[in-house]
Amino acid sequence: MTSITYGGNTYPLDKDQSVLDCLVGHGAPVPFSCRSGVCQTCLMRAVRGVPPEDSQRGLKDSLKLQNYFLACVCHPTNDLEAALPQEVVRSLPATVTALEPLNSEIMHVSLECHAPLEYRAGQFINLFREPTLGRSYSLASVPQHDEHLHLHVRRLPQGKVSGWIHEHLRIGQTVEIRGPSGDCFYVPGRPEQELVLIGTGSGLAPLYGILRDALQRGHSGPIRLFHGSRNRAGLYLTDRLRELAREYPNFDYVPCVSGEEPAPGLAAGRAHEIAFMEIPDFKDKRLFLCGHPEMVSAAKRRAFLAGAAMKDIYADPFNVNAAP
Repeated sequence: MTSITYGGNTYPLDKDQSVLDCLVGHGAPVPFSCRSGVCQTCLMRAVRGVPPEDSQRGLKDSLKLQNYFLACVCHPTNDLEAALPQEVVRSLPATVTALEPLNSEIMHVSLECHAPLEYRAGQFINLFREPTLGRSYSLASVPQHDEHLHLHVRRLPQGKVSGWIHEHLRIGQTVEIRGPSGDCFYVPGRPEQELVLIGTGSGLAPLYGILRDALQRGHSGPIRLFHGSRNRAGLYLTDRLRELAREYPNFDYVPCVSGEEPAPGLAAGRAHEIAFMEIPDFKDKRLFLCGHPEMVSAAKRRAFLAGAAMKDIYADPFNVNAAP
């Protein structure tokens, strides 16, 4: 008889009984709604064991790779230990190894973890100033390529954590981080598929990681990156991205400015609007959207209407209204 372990307790699974029915029957506190594998309210993650393929149907490839499954349609043939998504996040100390301004608003922060951290380029971690005061920052680093974690931290007005990072954080200081989290990352497979990356401001951070991860894994299809800011001063890593475009013929980089007359080599307008002008058809394309939540929401809807499948749209909206 197979069993499911959850919340420190182990329960036997009856024949043909789903994980959800077993847990609910024993009074375990798990969320659920439709019980048919549609709403994804009962999403869980296997921390030990492998969930059956049928329990992952309809999930994005990035969630499948992290062993997420739907408890209501999960009938395991082997023992599983499961947790809710928010319960899997790990906490550990990390030491600051580098601080480098990327422009007047964005600081590159390099962190050396005190223990191995498995992550994928484009996911995010939470960095804490105090035990109860932390903020989420996306990872620009690639685990197979970069020795340390890399963050691009934009300083916002009255930012309790971002302001502290820009003004007070020092090389050699130890901070607490938690994570990784998020499903906005490159999934190997379909190497010929066109990738479209659209970001604003420090939304370039996860895209820079995703881009380099895809290139290093041998992605052969076209990769197009549209990065936008109101003015030229808000752009960054332009030289490095142009260098990558020269090195990889399948990669195209389009820096965009929306609040001033563009200099040579820059496109005039908002990044997502320029992207949709140049790429009117999104059928069979994989899309990554990172940055301002209004841009992410508008671009996600527009891409779907232009033929993109929802499973091929990966989004990481940056909440700029939470006084980070």
